[in-house]
Formats: sequence, structure tokens, C-alpha cells
Amino acid sequence: MTSLNRRDLFRTTAGLAVFMGLPPALRPALAQEAPGTPFSYEELVARARRMAKEAYVPPYRPMPDVIQQIDYEQHGKLKFKPDRAPYANGGGAYPLNFFHLGQYFGKAVKMHLVESGIAREVPYNPSLFEMPEDSPARKLPPDSGFAGFRLQEWNGASDWRTQDWVAFLGASYFRAIGALGQYGLSARGVAIDAAVPNKAEEFPDFTEFYIAEQADPETPVIVCALLNGPSITGAFRFALKRGRDRSKGVVMDIESALYLRRDVERLGLIPLTSMFWYGEYGRERIRDWRPEVHDSDGLAMWTGSGERIWRPLNNPPSATVSAFEDNNPRGFGLLQRDRNFDHYQDGVMYDRRPSLWVEPLKPLGKGSIELLEIPTDDEIHDNIGAFWVPAGKAKAGNEYTLNYRLHWLADEPYPAENIATTTATRIGNGGEPGKPRPPNNYRFAVEFNRPSVMTKIPYGVFPEVKVTASTGRVIRTFAEPVPNGNIWRAVFDLEVEPREIAELRMYLELNGEPLTETWLYQFDHRNISTFG
Repeated sequence: MTSLNRRDLFRTTAGLAVFMGLPPALRPALAQEAPGTPFSYEELVARARRMAKEAYVPPYRPMPDVIQQIDYEQHGKLKFKPDRAPYANGGGAYPLNFFHLGQYFGKAVKMHLVESGIAREVPYNPSLFEMPEDSPARKLPPDSGFAGFRLQEWNGASDWRTQDWVAFLGASYFRAIGALGQYGLSARGVAIDAAVPNKAEEFPDFTEFYIAEQADPETPVIVCALLNGPSITGAFRFALKRGRDRSKGVVMDIESALYLRRDVERLGLIPLTSMFWYGEYGRERIRDWRPEVHDSDGLAMWTGSGERIWRPLNNPPSATVSAFEDNNPRGFGLLQRDRNFDHYQDGVMYDRRPSLWVEPLKPLGKGSIELLEIPTDDEIHDNIGAFWVPAGKAKAGNEYTLNYRLHWLADEPYPAENIATTTATRIGNGGEPGKPRPPNNYRFAVEFNRPSVMTKIPYGVFPEVKVTASTGRVIRTFAEPVPNGNIWRAVFDLEVEPREIAELRMYLELNGEPLTETWLYQFDHRNISTFG
């Protein structure tokens, strides 16, 4: 199932390539008669630069009172008609559908189709949607616009009318399915002042899209977007690659130019957004019948120096931001590593949610990868963010140009061959078996696996657990093989006072060389309900 569901709707709330001279009969009918204007990405960049020097004008909101009546139930009844989709009958590889405005998506977004460098706007028309006679949407004016768009599967596939692979909906959010055919986490254009104390986060909008389809599914679909917000403007160029082989997931090459209207305290570039309620650890495990509930289970980083790092996610008692300084990181991403259905037991297929990896195509320079973790008591909320924050103050007048690739896959695209990766993090009471459990003592059991690495450990040889803590005392460290597998477990106890938060760093070492990636964790005893 790849359609947007109810939880997805709530969570989302918060030169261009040409058509090679298509004959008129194959041109998209929705925009065929509209007047055209010359278009190029370069001009969109210039326009965004000019807008940054002008006063912010909010997006058009048609009849807000009526839009509020289009709640989740009403919005679900407004379905774009597949037979009206541009490129459904030729002229493009992927049929294009539009989302209707609604309670959670009330800002009008302009849609344009581009052919041979000429852009034509697609006008809103209620006849494009299946719409009940009593729908509040029938009261909207003809200039209402759309909320967003999605691309259906290759039009040579038998199920394209029910299967889509990328969607842009809400503010600057967008998402794609991965190699396992499931939606999950999202990306967005930019994050402005996320988790800044006493300051509301700003959500700039993609206000205009320019879409140029390609006739061959092996050729990327090119989409350009104009970004606008009180503090920032920008232009984006997306090259969206799906291909006939669905097992390869989705790859996006993205160029962007961003211009600050005013100072920003925390500028998050290339932001990723996900959900983590609880995993095999965490205080929420006793509140729900399922063993685990999350779209992603960790932040992976490949530093500029070549170190591989895994940071398991938390559902913290209060909003937390962790910063990992780096110089020209090679990549980072929010991954879903646990692919065992039995660990979720949920029909919404958390085991198939995509991992999302950022590959810089232009060096990012100095800055930090920042991880935002916000407390949540349900799975309908995105409470995890990861983004790049460049060094230096984000001042009005600053310009930022980016070129990066997003990989929507089952796993990171460039796994290390010579080190093992983290497969599980487990936390419980510490102490010696058969003896009273000492207070403020916690046991960590971290499992690593990569058969090509772990099977080379000689029989009778035990790797060394290299672990440090920012506070407290580490005791009783040892490594052991997990029966019936190639997994090795690193175990250690941490003695720490209740009010202290410990930053932990650990890896397995053999013969003086790292055997595993570096495991990082921020431990706050309040994350573990059974410990009080």
C-alpha cells in the first residue's frame, strides 16, 4: 500500500528538461489551452533572489471557513480522477495527480506543466475530482488552486491508478516510497528555527511547482519549486528517478538556492522528518500492544574523516537537540534497520518503511548534523528531525546553494564493508545475577552484525568493548556471541545519578582495530519508565 493514510495526513500538517516536441495530441489536456510563459530554473533562482528583498506575502487561502469544513473524512472523499491525470495516456512516463485543498492543507499551490521551455498553469476545476454532492469543496471559488501533487507508477504498469511513488504535500514536505514499496518518513525544503526556546518554528511553503514529464521511465522527472516564507525564499530543482525496477527505490538529485530575508537562529538545511515512538527499549513499551512503533530507528552518519556512527533514536521527556560537528560529511540519514515483521506485528508495515540517506554532491563545509527529538505519546506525530546546520550565523542577506542526492532505499546506499553495524539496543537493570539490583545502575546490551566481519573472529577470541561516558561510571564490560547467529553483543553497566544525562560512546575493537561502527547514545533515566 503506497497511498497516504490518516496518520500521514496529520504528520504532513505541521533550464528544465523538455518534452522533445510532443505533438499536440499527446500534450497534457489540462494545460494545453492555457497561455504559456518562458521558464527556466535559472530564472526561478533569480526570482527567489529578488523576492528575498521584498516584503513577505503569505500564500492565498481561499475561503478559510469552508476549507476548515473539509476535515480528514471529507478530504478522503475528494479523489483525483485517474482518467484526467496528465500523462495517463502518453506523453509522459508517470501520470500526474493533484491533491485537493483541505483542513490540513489550506494554502493554494500553483501547478504548471512545462513543455519545450514553456510553462502553462493547470487551473483548478472541481470536475477533476470525485466530489460528493454535499461536499463543502463545492463552495470554493474557481481560483482555489491545489494542495500538492503526486506521481503515479509508470503508466505501463497495470496498477498505476492505485500506486504512487512520490508526493509533495504540505508546507515544503515531500516523500517517496523506498525499495520495499512503502511510504514512511519525509523530507522538506528547509527547517527554520526548529526547537528554538521561546520561538515558534517557521514552515516556509512551496508555493509554485513546474513539472516536466519524461516519456521514458528510466529518465528522471524534473520538478522545480518556488519556496517562500517570512524569513526565507528559495528555488529548487528536483530530478526524480524511479525506473521500471521498483526494487531500486527512488533517487532524487536536488539543487537549491536559498536566500534569507531576516536572521534565523537555527537554519536546518536538507531536513529529514520521521517518527519514533518506541523501539526494543523506551518507556512507552508498556502503553501499546505492539513490540515496536517507529518509521526510523536511528541516525546514521558517515563523517568527513571516514568514521561510521549510529545513534539510536529516543522519545525523550522533553525536546532535545544533539549536535554532531563535522567538516564535509560524506553522508547522513534516518534509517529503518529493523526489517523483522515480528518486531512490529502491525499491518501498516513498519518493517517496510524506507530509509533516507543524504549524499552531498557539493561539499557542505563546516557545520553540524543536528538531531531533534521531541516527546510524543502516539504514532501520528512526526517527532524526529535531522538536518545540516552550517557554521556561522544565519543572517539576513545570506545565500546558500546546495547540491545533494536523496536515496529512498531499504538501507544506506554505501555501507561499510569492513565494519559491523548496530542491529539492536537493549536497556535494563544492571547488577550481578542473583543479587539485589543496585540503584541507579543500568545495563546496556548492544548487538552488532555483518557476517563478512563477525564470522572472521577466531574461536575463543573475544573483542574488547571500548566505551566512554560523559558522566557516571562504566563497569562490568564484556562481549559475547549471540547463539544461533553471527551477531556479537557488547554489554556494559552504567552507574549514573538520576538527574544526570550521560552521553555514551562505544564500539568493539579487535587487535587494536575497530570491528564495528561507533554507537552513540544519550541516556536519560526518565526514558525508561520501569526505572521510575
